[in-house]
Amino acid sequence: MRKRLIILVIATLGIVSACSQGTPKAKDNLVWVKGGTFKNTKSGFYGTSVTIPDFYISPYEITQQEWVQVTGSNPSTFQGDNLPVEMVSWYDAVEYCNQRSLQEDLEPYYNINKDTKDPENKSDNDNMKWTVTIHAEANGYRLPTEAEWEYAAGGGQMSKSYIYSGSNNADEVAWYWRNAGDQYLSGEWNWPVIESNKNTTKSAGVKKPNELGLYDMSGNVREWCWDWYEDLNQASGSFRVVKGGGWIGGVSNTEVSFKGKFEANGKGPDQGFRVIRK
Repeated sequence: MRKRLIILVIATLGIVSACSQGTPKAKDNLVWVKGGTFKNTKSGFYGTSVTIPDFYISPYEITQQEWVQVTGSNPSTFQGDNLPVEMVSWYDAVEYCNQRSLQEDLEPYYNINKDTKDPENKSDNDNMKWTVTIHAEANGYRLPTEAEWEYAAGGGQMSKSYIYSGSNNADEVAWYWRNAGDQYLSGEWNWPVIESNKNTTKSAGVKKPNELGLYDMSGNVREWCWDWYEDLNQASGSFRVVKGGGWIGGVSNTEVSFKGKFEANGKGPDQGFRVIRK
């Protein structure tokens, strides 16, 4: 009897261990993303030599509650603790990353110099042009690169090659101009119609998650990335990359492969972000 009990316990532990290996790890409410090459055939990076290292990513876009806890203020147009923060510039986002890192006793990832204009910023409309460099070995929060964002949105190593983040049906996973208001809209994109339909951002995590358990990577708000828009790994430019579409945008903007742009000092009611870290 005792021998059979021991065997049963060992077998049970083996099953638990096997199940846990297939479950994404969590760390400080972040989701672990196993690195590798791109598996999503709809990704613009599929078939390239780009390899992504392991990282942790926030399962939701940064909410207003999270923003207020770090900064003490709320710039958002649509107010609500569980709504994504918006009306934040790229500079606001990198500053948030550093402030949150310090609050959690992590080493800030960014070196931010507000007094020196960035010579690599070619924008004619950015009146800030802070010089922002990275401390690559730091364990603090940061914005994802375009490639990291697209890798996570596309399901990483668990990818099923969906067009949108978690589905081939945009309405299952994305908030965009047709479905983010009082009624489901049809016809051509039309701002007066969107406005009269009372389109807004939506609470985090209402739609289905993708293969990694990440929410709203298609739609709700567009998300800032680290990179200059002009070319992958380019050291200068006029715009920063935004990914994922938003409640104002068309359905094509919510595709995993879609690449948008915005000047770093730009702000909009459909502009937010999520964070990653080691």
